[in-house]
Amino acid sequence: MKKEVISHIESVAISALCATYGTPCFVYSKAAILERWYAYKQAFDTQKHLIAYSVKANSNLSILNFLAQLGAGFDIVSIGELERVLIAGGKPDTIVFSGVGKQAHEITRALEVGIHCFNVESTSELEMIQACAQALNMIAPISLRVNPNIDANTHPYISTGLHENKFGVPIDEAMDFYQLAAQLSHIEIRGIDCHIGSQITEITPFEDAANAIKKLLTECQAQGFPIQHVDLGGGLGVGYKENSQAIETNTLIQAFCKIIDDNDLEIIIEPGRSMIASAGMLLTQVVHLKKTPHKHFAIVDAAMNDFIRPALYQGWHHIAQSTQHENTPKCTYQIVGPICESADFLGHDRTLALKPQDKLVICDAGAYGASMASNYNTRLKPAE
Repeated sequence: MKKEVISHIESVAISALCATYGTPCFVYSKAAILERWYAYKQAFDTQKHLIAYSVKANSNLSILNFLAQLGAGFDIVSIGELERVLIAGGKPDTIVFSGVGKQAHEITRALEVGIHCFNVESTSELEMIQACAQALNMIAPISLRVNPNIDANTHPYISTGLHENKFGVPIDEAMDFYQLAAQLSHIEIRGIDCHIGSQITEITPFEDAANAIKKLLTECQAQGFPIQHVDLGGGLGVGYKENSQAIETNTLIQAFCKIIDDNDLEIIIEPGRSMIASAGMLLTQVVHLKKTPHKHFAIVDAAMNDFIRPALYQGWHHIAQSTQHENTPKCTYQIVGPICESADFLGHDRTLALKPQDKLVICDAGAYGASMASNYNTRLKPAE
């Protein structure tokens, strides 16, 4: 049950946070992150594994440092994310480098620090990695990202496992890719990688992807390719709405382990949203209340540049008040920001009892909030 009033985050009063740091402001719960970490860790039981946190979800240095202390690995997609992980204390040999557009200088830097693996998405990229590794006289560890053509039933912007998407190599071309990689002098084949999308709330697409990887694994082993790990990506959805269903972490991991069925093979997963979304809140203040013949608007000091998920992905987030007003009537408000675009909203049709200067709490804002914030309209980014 989503709370109508949220006055504290852990034991810290929201009023104190707003007074100290101003609004808008992102705040994260360390306890919530720890809870999610152990949910993944315990689900693996005795299975050899690497939990590689997806940095793009939230690259806050304090969060990265906390996860590094817990023993997390990291899934990165740029040299900037690589450097943030290193600064935060992440171990290079726990880093997997994903993404379709890796550049030579990024590959070179990743080789120099000694990352765990490149998730390769094309033969062109494979040839670039070979050239970079040869120039350094190093061996580059690679895993092939395959595209299994599986519909994750998610938002089209975050679907990555269909043939029409830009990601990965078609799975029926995988063996040709491995044969090419095996002939290259400075390439070491280590694994198979697959990631079918984000905010997935059904188990079937995950199982279908794992079964496709298992079949490919069997073929690779029969051909003598030295597969040490399978990377099944991330994408586990969270329950943003009141009665929305999310897959239990234990259910997902047990399904993966049962299908792969090899305790000596390392299973890599790349959780981002499911690790951090529920740990974060965006605090904002009501600037004006505006009534028109058709709508009631609560104009707040947070905007689409601070939190773009509602505008870009039609994302729904629960919005709570930080204080209770007993004598203020409730009203159905459109919660909107100050940017001159109708896409600048945080929530539509929310029933709240509001006064100017009230503080609101945008829930489940830990993932793809601060990491996607911008200075649009020359607005300052919010504190974290």
